[in-house]
Amino acid sequence: MEIQTIDTERIAQRSEEVIRRLSEVMEGQGDHLRLLWIAMLTGGHVLLEGVPGLGKTMMVRSLGAAVDASFSRVQFTPDLMPSDVTGTKIFDVQSGRFSFKRGPLFTHLLLADEINRTPPKTQAALLEAMEEGQVTVDGESMTLPDPFFVVATQNPIEYEGTYPLPEAQLDRFTMKLVIGYPEEDKEIAILKGHRLTQRRDSILSPLIVPEELMDFRRRIEAIHADDSVIRYITSIVRATREHPQIMLGASPRAGISLLALSRAWAALEGREFVTPDDVKGVVVPVLRHRLVLNPDAELEGMGTDDLVGEIIRSVSVPR
Repeated sequence: MEIQTIDTERIAQRSEEVIRRLSEVMEGQGDHLRLLWIAMLTGGHVLLEGVPGLGKTMMVRSLGAAVDASFSRVQFTPDLMPSDVTGTKIFDVQSGRFSFKRGPLFTHLLLADEINRTPPKTQAALLEAMEEGQVTVDGESMTLPDPFFVVATQNPIEYEGTYPLPEAQLDRFTMKLVIGYPEEDKEIAILKGHRLTQRRDSILSPLIVPEELMDFRRRIEAIHADDSVIRYITSIVRATREHPQIMLGASPRAGISLLALSRAWAALEGREFVTPDDVKGVVVPVLRHRLVLNPDAELEGMGTDDLVGEIIRSVSVPR
């Protein structure tokens, strides 16, 4: 059914309500919550990186509570098998038939905790689900719930016994968010608000239903992106492939993600068109995990965020 009006004011109002309520639970994470929400609105998937104890799991669990969505958490370990995630067929003695027992993947919101601690075979079990919204077991394809949103976490400091995600799988994540330590006043607020007997996400009541989320997603797709903005996005992506300090640049999928998230950013601003500032608002988390730097750049202490910023400054902004 064709959408006659985009109604970005409603999307912006409802989104700000969700983000504000989540910010009450997650002190000092407003910017990350906004980006996480934008990714969910566009059907992308998110990689969360940060040291233990920063509330990554609480952030995702609270989002699931706010959206009134089903939530599953999988702790990835070295002995986890693909069937532990997707599900498996079991034999029913009474009926004499095999039946499929669904795994935790069949949910609206999946938290893949410490995804780099499980072998590549199990990591790959997520690929089809993240890309196509379905899983295949013994040749039978089964559709996952809609919306289906994956947030995977990883610890940036403990690499012993881990399996770094290959570039092909990293590219499936729409964005990568790096969670740092909160500022002093925010950390004081966290301590003041902590209660041993109450889970912080339990104070959240559902604010939005999955059907409304899917309606927002369809409306966001209709937000106008001028040819000049599309050329701007293309120039940024192509510049990553030509930069002398980048060994592997961004793929066309990165440009698709950048355009989708820019549309969502514009919607949260209450606009029906995309501006270059919308692109700048999401470009770093979209590109930071997709670039492979030359050894010389790493030796000089340069990071992907630095190079993305350098590229943004070098690409002409459309008027």
